[in-house]
Amino acid sequence: MSVKDCGYHKYERRKLLRRIFAGVLGFIVLVLLVILLIWVILRPTKPRFLLQDVTVHVFNVSTSGASPSPTSPTPNTVTVTMQATLLAHNPNDQIGVYYQNLDVYASYRNQQISLATVLPPTYQDHNDDTVWSPFLCGNAVPVSPYVLSALQQDQSAGGMLVNVKVNGRVKWKVGTWTSGRYHLYVNCPAYIRFPGDPNMTIGVVGTAIKFQILQSCSVDV
Repeated sequence: MSVKDCGYHKYERRKLLRRIFAGVLGFIVLVLLVILLIWVILRPTKPRFLLQDVTVHVFNVSTSGASPSPTSPTPNTVTVTMQATLLAHNPNDQIGVYYQNLDVYASYRNQQISLATVLPPTYQDHNDDTVWSPFLCGNAVPVSPYVLSALQQDQSAGGMLVNVKVNGRVKWKVGTWTSGRYHLYVNCPAYIRFPGDPNMTIGVVGTAIKFQILQSCSVDV
């Protein structure tokens, strides 16, 4: 009789363990299904950026000249002051976006020609828009001979392509839950036309020129 009781208890324990395992497995599957359902319903979409306009105050190029030291030639430099108007749109219906550590700078032929301007931390609600108008400035930024040659060619063509770029971090907000930080990279091309200048002084000093761009930007998150 005792042997039968021992076997019965072992059977009951195995049955209980199977039920516990099935319950835990079912709970995990349920959680995964809920997460998948939330993802399908919310479907987070990356922000959209639009470069509305660019106002050029200064864009000058200085070529290298005679140097008192043959081993230290004077470099070619670019001096630039411009203001860019950027619009960011949150296309999500139920997800907010936190923008953090955003740096904006101007680039020409993949070379940075202005210092990075820091944008203030911003929260963007559902289907909301945010507009920034940072100044992008670079004083006597050294450029390579390749960049100088490209600038001279663009001057002859009557226009040049400058890229306004944004680097930073974003967070998603759903209700009271906030995600971790994701890297945000934005690239906005801006084609700018300048009057010809035989002395290689591109652009203007003192009199600003505003260019309506209305150019969509590529966004990577």
